[in-house]
Amino acid sequence: MESKRVGIYARVSTKDQTTENQLLDLRRYCEARGWQITAECVDHGLSGTKDERPQLKAVLGLARKRKIDILLVWRFDRFARSLSNLVNSLEELKCLGVDFASYQENIDTSTAQGKMLFGIFVSIAEFERALIVERIHAGLRRARAQGRRPGPARVSVDTAKLYQMRQAGQSLRDIGRAFSISRMTVKRLLSQIPENAPVGAIA
Repeated sequence: MESKRVGIYARVSTKDQTTENQLLDLRRYCEARGWQITAECVDHGLSGTKDERPQLKAVLGLARKRKIDILLVWRFDRFARSLSNLVNSLEELKCLGVDFASYQENIDTSTAQGKMLFGIFVSIAEFERALIVERIHAGLRRARAQGRRPGPARVSVDTAKLYQMRQAGQSLRDIGRAFSISRMTVKRLLSQIPENAPVGAIA
């Protein structure tokens, strides 16, 4: 039987931590199963909440190119930001024909038990999504019943004063803070004012 090709992913949140303990466990795990390690992708000093994790992107790239058969991690939270993120990633791997294994949770989707647990994860994630949608709809119904219009509150801005502050050399960020609006909103409002317009002509 041909040995399975494995892409290992490990991560630590701070620069002073090490992934060596994770990697030792994962290497032994592969050796015990006769799996061949194709790549070890490691992110150092990156929080699990960050979208941009270069080495996670690299190991997923190997999966998408069918260069690995299994993606192996030390623990779920080293890999995914949330349950829904985990389920989405596992669904993508399943579509690619790549299995997923987690050392600490002792889950391997190439086994019958692992497939069953994956099904449970999907059900829980769908339940969470349904709860969130229902809360949003309930909030909208409550707002309408109370005569409130759903959506962000409108902010009244003195455009003339905003223009004066910009002419005086204040930054977009400082102007935004003064009016409690974003830098991009300041930029948009200024773009609507004709260049060199007299202040008295600005409503």
